[in-house]
Formats: sequence, structure tokens, C-alpha cells
Amino acid sequence: MIKKAEIEDTYAEAFEGIFCRVIVTADYEETLRKAAEDATATPSIVIGRVEGGIEKWLSEEETPDKRKGAILQFWGGIDPKKPFSESVKKFEIELSYRIRQDILVKPFTAVFDALPNAEGKMDMMERVGHCGDKYEWEEKLHGRQMIILPIMVPDFKIERHLGYAKGVMGANFWYMCKTKGAVMEAGRKALEAISQTEGVTAPFEICSAGSKLETSFPWIGPTTNHPYCPSLKKRLGRESKVPEGVEFIPEIVINGVSLEAVKRAMRAGIESVCTIDGVVKVSAGNYGGKLGKHKIWLRDLLSNP
Repeated sequence: MIKKAEIEDTYAEAFEGIFCRVIVTADYEETLRKAAEDATATPSIVIGRVEGGIEKWLSEEETPDKRKGAILQFWGGIDPKKPFSESVKKFEIELSYRIRQDILVKPFTAVFDALPNAEGKMDMMERVGHCGDKYEWEEKLHGRQMIILPIMVPDFKIERHLGYAKGVMGANFWYMCKTKGAVMEAGRKALEAISQTEGVTAPFEICSAGSKLETSFPWIGPTTNHPYCPSLKKRLGRESKVPEGVEFIPEIVINGVSLEAVKRAMRAGIESVCTIDGVVKVSAGNYGGKLGKHKIWLRDLLSNP
């Protein structure tokens, strides 16, 4: 439970997104880890791409083809000004890049759907299967309808349809630290705690660059949240919001299949960082309701387990 750090009376702002959940398997653990990490390496939803994270690692007993695996989540944004189907199509296109460039190219890999209660399905033949240049075929394997894509190290396999649904993105908390050691120790402990919650991922892991919506350079996208930059404290004077004694403000962002799952993960992460010496305060990023419809109040979260 909470031991040391102050909990600011504020909220994390989260928003709705599209996600899919897949299992990646491989013959070799080294290949599996590389495929999982490469495919989820660039959280980039804010610039209109797709972001991903590793939810958990799986044993041979937990995967369809009885090889070691990993559950990956991929997330895309929803444009409220356009039909939802257009957001799904954009998500499918961006997802296909991650699969083709980061998983398909790794020896002896396969991809399976891992979203049993999907709201819809994406057909992987058009943008992944057809990499076989019309030589691809389908088989029923492991109780799944699989595309077999012939490649020079035979062969890549992917389930024909991957499910998608709406979930919660962008929930977050900040843990304000005195030392570099606290940044890393608390961050590692928080990520371990978060990983115990099914259905969530922390795509940025320990993130050093919390952002804001307002910017002087809109073609870049969100820029640095300058009032919370410790190196700007003297320069900004009263505009600075960095507490006395705080030298580092890392952020952990959480995406999840439901608001309830996200809240459980946030609670676990916050409780874990508060046990580390050098963590003096916990806060969160919000944008006055401009970004998302979900407001997760930190003190309520911790007082109502």
C-alpha cells in the first residue's frame, strides 16, 4: 500500500481507441522476443500511425501451436469527424506494416487472433497474405483458418481474420523523483506490477517526455509539457509546476481492453512506485477534457480498490 509519496488531487485523462490483440509464436525464444519488441517499438498514435505493446509472454502450453509466444496489443485512433469504418480501415493498413515489416520477416513466426469478444474482424489476406504474390494458400491449423504465405525461409502463417474492438487509451500517471535511481527502480517495479493485469499494456514503458496539446509547431504534433520540465524551472519562474526537490518526472501510459482493466493497472503501478525511496509525489497528465471522455481521479482510484 501507499507508504511515502504524496498523491496529487488530480485526474488522468483517457480516450477511446481501436485495438487488436494477437498471439505471436516462434521456434526460438530469441526470434520471438525480437519480433515482439520490433513490432511494438514505436508508439505513434499521436501522429496518426499505430502503437503497440507487449501484454505478456506465453509458455508453450498457452499458445495455439504449442510454441513459446507473446500477446501483443496494437492500437489506433478514432476520428470522431469520420465514419468509424474509416478509422478501422486506417488501423488495418497501419497494422499490416507492423506485421509485414517486423514479424513476417523473422524466421518461423506465426500470428494468431487473441480477441475472443471482438466487435469486428479484419481480413489479413488483402494487405498481408497477398505478400505471397498469389502463391499464398489457406489451411485449417490448430483449429484456426490460417493463411500460409510462402517466403524464402518457409513459411509465414497468419490467421485469416484478426478481431478488433474499442478500448481505453492514454491513461497515465507521473511519479516525481529526486534521483535517477528512483526513476528506473520505480519504473521497473511499476511495469512489473502493471504486467500482472490481464488486458493492458504500457506502450511507452518508462517515458521521459510527457507532452501537451498546445504547441507552437503543429506540424510536429504534441510537444514538451514545458511547465513540468525540471530543467526549465528557473527559466519559467512562477509558470513552472515542478515541486521543490523534484528533478525528474517520468510518465507511464496505459492502454487497456476496458476502463476497469486500466484502473486496476494504474492502481497497481501507483502503489508500487510509492514504495520506492526518492519518489516524492504522484500526479497525472490531463488536458481539461479536450482529449478524452474518461477522467480517472487518482485519490478515488486508490481509496476505492
